[in-house]
Amino acid sequence: MNSLQQRLQWGLTLSLMLLMTLLWWAGSLAVRELGEDLISSRLEHDAESLLSAMSFSSENQPQISWKSINPIYNQPFSGHYYIIHLDKESSHHSRSLWDQTLEVPHLKAGEAEQWYANGPSEQKLLIWAKYFDKQNHGFTLAIAEDLTPLESHLSLFQWTFAGLSVAVLFILLLVQKQVIHKSFQRLDAVRADIQHLEQGETGSLSEDVPDEILPLVEEFNRLLELLAQRLERSRNSLGNLAHALKGPLNLLVQSLDSSALNDHPDLRLQAQTQTQRIHQLMERELKRARLAGSGSPGQRFNAQQELPDLITVLKQVHTKHILDIELQITTDTPAFGDREDMLELIGNLLDNACKWAKSKVLCRISGNQTIHISVDDDGPGRSDDELKQLAQRGIKLDETVEGHGLGLSIAKDIVKLYNGQIQFEHSQALCGLHVEITLEI
Repeated sequence: MNSLQQRLQWGLTLSLMLLMTLLWWAGSLAVRELGEDLISSRLEHDAESLLSAMSFSSENQPQISWKSINPIYNQPFSGHYYIIHLDKESSHHSRSLWDQTLEVPHLKAGEAEQWYANGPSEQKLLIWAKYFDKQNHGFTLAIAEDLTPLESHLSLFQWTFAGLSVAVLFILLLVQKQVIHKSFQRLDAVRADIQHLEQGETGSLSEDVPDEILPLVEEFNRLLELLAQRLERSRNSLGNLAHALKGPLNLLVQSLDSSALNDHPDLRLQAQTQTQRIHQLMERELKRARLAGSGSPGQRFNAQQELPDLITVLKQVHTKHILDIELQITTDTPAFGDREDMLELIGNLLDNACKWAKSKVLCRISGNQTIHISVDDDGPGRSDDELKQLAQRGIKLDETVEGHGLGLSIAKDIVKLYNGQIQFEHSQALCGLHVEITLEI
């Protein structure tokens, strides 16, 4: 269970269930103790009434004035009983016991006890006993009362209390669920900010969040800012380095064309090859910086918003002839990939297509979970052998077909980074080169 909301919900639910169970148990125990205390107090009062109504005959036998005691002690098996134990091992009990008796120990002077015992008809009795001395006669007086009515009322109370506890627990769980849901709703703003960040609508997360996740959001924003600064510095450094090397490289090229190397044609050819490769690398980095733009790091690529500006840039770069660059983007195509990577990928494909096209370039983008990107031009195209060579992995810049090598090498690197596929074919639409790319998002 990875959901914090569910874990919190279950934790609080179990806590409430345990709390309500403890409350039910404590309540039942308190009611039982209170009931038994009341019964014990009543037994003491009945003992005092019996003691005041008791006298001894000339034969030293206890006599009870029945008019002075509760009539319930005369009803057979009424649940209210008494027993009088004399020191001479003789005893006298209430008529309610009928022909049965209760085991009552002989207590010593000043002793008093209370215990549970089974009475007639399996009654559960609470017995209170104490040693008394009256008219020079010492005896143990035990008063007993049936706890069955108390148990019955206690059972009713427990079931009623249990029902109320379940109802209260259900209400508390509903309130708890709403409170937790409302509390976690504040995180929806963070989720929405992340989606806006993916779509390029914002450059950072809002810090108007709960205090518990504010450090995380602040650290995330700090990392975003740091990444943006590093990317910007890297891009600027590459561009500055390429521009700085252009001057010395041009001087080196001019030196190679001088008559001083006429006697060393092999050395001149080797040096020219290496300077041309350096020039290609410089152009690659300058093109990367020019096409990448200034988007936020981690921003998703929105084809319908980004490609019109890219086409405007390409038309300004390729001014030797008038080009018609047509875009076909399905409306359900989501934002996909990193903005920098996709601009570089599609930009290099379109740049190569514009370089070889006579008058028209067609770019199509479609898909949802799988993105399909295709670029066609109406140029001279490539032969079957050249198409196979373009499709090979690991081709170096100086081994690729002239004119397509630089941009297509960058494109293949990006497609490989996204675990996609790239194919080179004859264009059925414009009769030139057709490049088909598939990306899984």
